[in-house]
Amino acid sequence: MLQFEEYITDFTNTVDLLDFIINAIVAALLSLGLKAYYVRFGLTIANREKFAATFIPLALATMIVITVVQASIALSLGLVGALSIVRFRAAIKEPEELTYLFLAIAIGLVTGANKPVLAVIAIGLALVLLYLSYIFRSKKIKEKDAMFVNIQTKNKDIRAITALLEDVLPYVELKRMDMHENGLFISILTKTSSMEHLAMLQERFFNVDPSAKISVVEQPNLVL
Repeated sequence: MLQFEEYITDFTNTVDLLDFIINAIVAALLSLGLKAYYVRFGLTIANREKFAATFIPLALATMIVITVVQASIALSLGLVGALSIVRFRAAIKEPEELTYLFLAIAIGLVTGANKPVLAVIAIGLALVLLYLSYIFRSKKIKEKDAMFVNIQTKNKDIRAITALLEDVLPYVELKRMDMHENGLFISILTKTSSMEHLAMLQERFFNVDPSAKISVVEQPNLVL
């Protein structure tokens, strides 16, 4: 018990409470901004609101860990032992999700190192670059012509399906693919202003698999 009290005393003497509060507020605000940006401009099809809800606790948890590690060697060693039994496994379906997770962790790392100004500058610059990339992508694919096409089929021949899609549609970008024992589910982003392309897609798919299901969703920025 005495040793534990010494650890706590060492920690409180090392960490400035006012700096800790400021860093926590900055981390919370930056991760909140990151969440709002991801929900608005993210390209992932999955529920972005649900995924982005992890940004704030992840950033704050990382900040606390870094603060403890740099404040006390004794507590950092105990923390390493405690975290060694914890495994983090998340179902990452899109590289974009991993990028935003790293940004949330970066917020916690920099603020935990007591550099809130650097965190604001770095994350602000990162969001500006991401927005410029979003603008460039929007020019490449006009929103009014873009749509999601979801296909469920019993045909498991990926090469044949890919060749069929590329042959019928002028632009094909795979966003999600789920394989199971009953067949295949594919979600693609396509660009077309002609209903003839969709009619041809339906005809070609039904010739291959009459039980296939095809759904078309406009508004690619819609949060699902």
